[in-house]
Amino acid sequence: MSIHIEAKKEDISKKVIVCGDPLRCKFIAEKYLKDYKCINKVRNMLGFTGYYNNELITVMSHGMGNPSMGIYSYELFNDYDVDVIIRIGTAGSYSKDIKVNDIVLATISYSDSIYNYNSDGDKSNINKSNEFVDNIIMDESKKHNIALKNIKVYSSDVFYTKEDISKKMKEEYNCDAVEMETFALFKNANIFNKKASCLLTISDSFVSNDILTQEQRETGLSKMIELALDSIITL
Repeated sequence: MSIHIEAKKEDISKKVIVCGDPLRCKFIAEKYLKDYKCINKVRNMLGFTGYYNNELITVMSHGMGNPSMGIYSYELFNDYDVDVIIRIGTAGSYSKDIKVNDIVLATISYSDSIYNYNSDGDKSNINKSNEFVDNIIMDESKKHNIALKNIKVYSSDVFYTKEDISKKMKEEYNCDAVEMETFALFKNANIFNKKASCLLTISDSFVSNDILTQEQRETGLSKMIELALDSIITL
């Protein structure tokens, strides 16, 4: 048991899928897992462990932002000896070539956050995913007929940013989309020599007026969820 997760060590799989919204975790457990049980209710940050195609996996919520992701991924890696975490979430596109409802694989995360430095003195502002897991996901995407794109994301600490930030991140830092958690996940995986990857569905765009509704964000992301599930059980 850790500070923020009440589960016993044996109640959490070595393979974990994480997402920001606790209700999305509940949806995944109810729709896809067999013989599942709720393993965490602390702060309503719901977690569930059950069987997907006879493989034991855990689905855990992580909240919003690098600090929140940092807490849960740290405790999963350090206190529960989790081997691999795949994040599934949503992102806003900076590019006309990456449209709403596209599924992307974030392989590089740039951030102006101080998360790296405050973690271990690391002054870099780029963290990377695990190439082995990424390749598994890419292979599975072909079976799912998903045209998966590898992208670089801006992992922002601020949701309501100035209007010129998207232009700056696209033109100066070559970021394709923005989200808020991947930077901390990749950093903690690096610290503990574990594996982490991130799948994102584009929920809105800075170059069009398209947007997913709240209901679609909670329950309409089935393609990404199924890709993550089928990928993690092969590891």
